[in-house]
Amino acid sequence: MNQHTMEQIRNIALVGHSHSGKTSLSEAILFSAEVTSRIGRVEDGTTKSDYTPDEIARKISISATMLHCEWKGTKLNIFDTPGYADFTGEVKGALRAVDGVVVLLNAMSGVEVGTEKVWGYATEYNLPCLLLVNHTDKEFANFDKTLASAIERFGNGVVALHLPVNPGLGFNGIVDILRMRAFTYATDGSGKTTEGEVPAALAGRVAEMRDRLIEAVAESDDALTEKYLEQGELSPEDVLQGLRAGVARRMLFPLLCSDAPKNIGTDLLLDTVVDDLPSPRDRGDVTGKRPHAEEQVTLSPKPDGPLAAVVFKTLSESHVGELSFFRITSGTLKPGDEVLNSTQGTTERIGQIYVMNGKDRGEVGLVAAGDIAALVKLKHTKTGDTLCGKDRPVILPGIQFPEPVIHTAILPRSKGDEEKISMGLSRIHEEDSSFTAMYDPEIKQTVIYGQGELHLEVVINKLKSKFGVEVDIIEPRIPYREAIVGKSESMHRHKKQTGGRGQFGEVFLRMEPNKRGAGFEFEDDTVGGAIPGKFVPSVEKGIQEAMTEGVLAGYPVVDVKVSLHDGSFHAVDSSDMAFKIAGSMAFKKGFMDARPILLEPIYHIEVTVPEEFSGDVMGDLSGRRGKIQGMEPNGHFQTIKADVPLSELHRYSTSLRSMTQGRGDFRRKFARYESVPGEITQKIVAEAEASGQVHRVKE
Repeated sequence: MNQHTMEQIRNIALVGHSHSGKTSLSEAILFSAEVTSRIGRVEDGTTKSDYTPDEIARKISISATMLHCEWKGTKLNIFDTPGYADFTGEVKGALRAVDGVVVLLNAMSGVEVGTEKVWGYATEYNLPCLLLVNHTDKEFANFDKTLASAIERFGNGVVALHLPVNPGLGFNGIVDILRMRAFTYATDGSGKTTEGEVPAALAGRVAEMRDRLIEAVAESDDALTEKYLEQGELSPEDVLQGLRAGVARRMLFPLLCSDAPKNIGTDLLLDTVVDDLPSPRDRGDVTGKRPHAEEQVTLSPKPDGPLAAVVFKTLSESHVGELSFFRITSGTLKPGDEVLNSTQGTTERIGQIYVMNGKDRGEVGLVAAGDIAALVKLKHTKTGDTLCGKDRPVILPGIQFPEPVIHTAILPRSKGDEEKISMGLSRIHEEDSSFTAMYDPEIKQTVIYGQGELHLEVVINKLKSKFGVEVDIIEPRIPYREAIVGKSESMHRHKKQTGGRGQFGEVFLRMEPNKRGAGFEFEDDTVGGAIPGKFVPSVEKGIQEAMTEGVLAGYPVVDVKVSLHDGSFHAVDSSDMAFKIAGSMAFKKGFMDARPILLEPIYHIEVTVPEEFSGDVMGDLSGRRGKIQGMEPNGHFQTIKADVPLSELHRYSTSLRSMTQGRGDFRRKFARYESVPGEITQKIVAEAEASGQVHRVKE
C-alpha cells in the first residue's frame, strides 16, 4: 500500500450492540476494496477479524481487530469491535485510536442497550458518527421505525442519506438522497450495482427526506441558515460542505442502510466514510502534558513535528510475540529509532512495524502522523503508554477503562501451579486492562474481576490454552466486618507459671461502639500506676491483633472504642507478651458481651433495561435484599438505581441478561457497610464455628 498523506487517511471503528453485523460488514468492506477474494462468514469461522479459537467457537467478536484497506485513494484503518458488554474494554481502547465511528443498528430492533453504551463512549471521545441500519433484508426489518428510534434517542441531528428499496426479504436497492439516484444491487454478494432514476413510487418520500436533510444541514451552521432563509434553498456544494462540517462538529449524524452479508450498500458506506468523516488533520491539535509536571503541551498533527504516539492495545500472538498497537499523533516512526516511553520513564528501540488485517500482517518502513500500526517486542510498554522523542518528552491522555461488574474466586486444579497462574493473569491483564486479578489476603483467595461471566470464561480459557494451567471457579468469600452496638466491661488475668520466670498481666477494659467508619480508638484511663506505661502499648497491640482475627465469625472488627481503665502487674513476671495476651483475651470477652453484629458490604448499582423489563428487574432486586433508590427514564430504557448486598450479586450479570433477553446492563460500585440481618448472621457464625474459622474464649 502506498504512503498516504494525512488527508488521505480515515481511522474508524465499527461499533454497535451484539449481532448488529459489525464483523460481516468488515468482511464486505475488505471484499469491496479487493483485499480479499470472497466474503467470509461468522457462521463458518472464515472471517478476517474473528480468527482466534475462542471467537470461532463462540461465533462472536472478543477482541477489537485492526483491518486496513484502500478506497478511492484513501487509506482506511478499521476496527471491528465486540458487541457484547463483557468486552467493552476492547471498544474503549479502539475508540482512543480513531477519528470517527460507524454505529450499526439492527433493522429489526433499532437502538438497543449496547447502542447507547457505544454512543456514550463516542460522545466521551467527541467522535463524529455515522449510523448504519444493517440487516435490512430480514423479514421483520423496519427502516422507518429504526430511523425514528435513532432520532428519538440521539436527536434531530440524525439525518437519513439512504432510503431502502424493497426492504425485507426482497431488499435489493438503495436510494441515495444526496445524489437523488437509485442503486440496484446484485444479490450474489458481488456488490455489482445498476444506477438509475428514483423509483416513481418512492419519489414523494425521497423528496420529503431530501428537504429534511437540507433543513438539517442549514440548521447546523449560522451562515447556511441565513442563506437558506434568504434564498429558500442551498446549492449542492453548500449541502455537501455543510454536511461534512456538521458531521465533524457532531451536529449531524448521517444514517445509511445496508445488508452486509449480501454486500448491499457497502460501497455507498465507504463513499460516505471518505467524504464525510474527518481525516486526522481535520481532528486538530491534541493536548498532552510534560512528565512529572502540570505543564500542558499542544501537538499539531504534523509528520515533521515532535514524535508522540499512544499505545492503545496490547496483544500476545504465538506466531509473532507481543504486539503493541499505536496511533501516532505527531512526527514519524521507523525501525531502528530509539524512543522514550514517557509514561514509564524507560527507553525502547523500535524493531519491526506492521500493519494488520486480522492475524495477517505486512511490514512497513515508516509510520507518519495520523496513521495506526503495530510494534513487536517492546520491553517496557503497556496499554495507555506514550512513546515520544527523548528531547521533547510528552504524555498523551491514556484510556479510562470501565470498572469491573463481576468477580469470582479461582483455585488451581494442580498443586504447584500458583506461580504459573499468577504470571498468566498478569499477562492477560496487560492485554486486557478491563480485567484485573489479585490475591485478597483477607478472604485468602485469588479473585478475578471482569465485565461479565463470559469475559471471565474467556480468561479461564486463555489460562489453559496459553499458559497450560487449569483452575476451578468458586464463589468468593464475602469480606464481612464485625462490630458492636452495645457497651461492655471485661477483664482478663493472664497468669502462667513454668518453673522459672512466670507470666503475669491483668487488664480491665471498657468497650463501646464508635461511629460507623470512624475506626478503632484506644484510650489509657489507668491511674496510680495500675499498669506501668511501658506495658500499655502491648495491651493495645493485643487488642488490635484480636480485631484483625475477628471474634464473632473470624472477620475483622471495626469501629470500636476501647479504654483500659485498670489492671495489675507483677514486678518480676509481667512482660510485654503477658499484657498483649491479656489485652487480646479481655477484648474478645468484652466484644461478645457488647451485642456483636456482622456488617456486610453494600454496593450501589445502576441497571439499564428496556422499559418492559423494569418490573421484573425491580422484583428480582427486592428478592436479593436490595433497596430501590429510584428509577430514571433513559431514552427507550429505564435506569434503576438500587443498593444491594454484595453477597446477593454473585453472577448477577448473567441473571440480568437472562431476565432481559440479553438487553440489560449494569454497573456497580462499593457504597458502604450495613448490618447483616439476624437470621443470616446466625448462619454465617455457625458456618465459621463449624469450619474452625473462629474459636470462642472460654472462662
